[in-house]
Amino acid sequence: MSAGVRSTARIVARGNGRGGTALPVLEGEGSFALRRTRGAVPAESRVMLVGAMSGPLGGDHLTVEARAEEGAHLHVGSIAATIALPGQAKDAAQYDVRLEVADGGRLDWLPEQLISVGGSDLRVTTRADVAPGARLVLREEQVLGRAAEEPGRLTSRLTVYRAGRPLLDQELACGPGAPGGWDGPAVLAGHRALGQLVVVRPEFETEKPAATVLDEAGTVALTPLAGAAVLVTAVAPDALRLRGHLDEALKRLD
Repeated sequence: MSAGVRSTARIVARGNGRGGTALPVLEGEGSFALRRTRGAVPAESRVMLVGAMSGPLGGDHLTVEARAEEGAHLHVGSIAATIALPGQAKDAAQYDVRLEVADGGRLDWLPEQLISVGGSDLRVTTRADVAPGARLVLREEQVLGRAAEEPGRLTSRLTVYRAGRPLLDQELACGPGAPGGWDGPAVLAGHRALGQLVVVRPEFETEKPAATVLDEAGTVALTPLAGAAVLVTAVAPDALRLRGHLDEALKRLD
């Protein structure tokens, strides 16, 4: 077994019956500290992930679990970027995100970007389970290397289920040792920032946006999924322009 750090953060949000959201569970340990901040709207409870330690380093295993129950509106963000760093352990680091949204609940998962530093090795898995009457906004942003730096190895898998049936299951591996072609014209085409935005809404069951390219350069695409959801994928030269693309896409979907 790896000698890395084991850390888990747990968040449960519940409607308080008065149009607001309570947080009966707000627990962080090890690498995680959790801070409740003011929500953008009265019904929303906003929680920020604060990195209490450097990393994830090689051998670490970090887990975030967040659940929005009936009547809750939970927004989860982070204070700063997550930086995958090389460590003394040669094992890969693991970062697992588990999201659940019950009928009548809403969860916005909007953390800052993940940066893959040269020499690091990180495996990220994100799974969201959404009830038929639930709403989800999920954003992932990954930056391959710091300025003028080659990236580490990054493997990322994102799965979204609605009513127990898969809406999305995708995996991408980048950096040293990844399958060939990840930096080629069919995948990143030389860009070093990539992101996904998944929006799940009950009304998308009957009416949702058509597939389209959202920018003139052809680096941002909106794809309707086979269910009540849409996926926006984007690549960009840097994190700032990537965030701009995804923010504009989310405004378009609101």
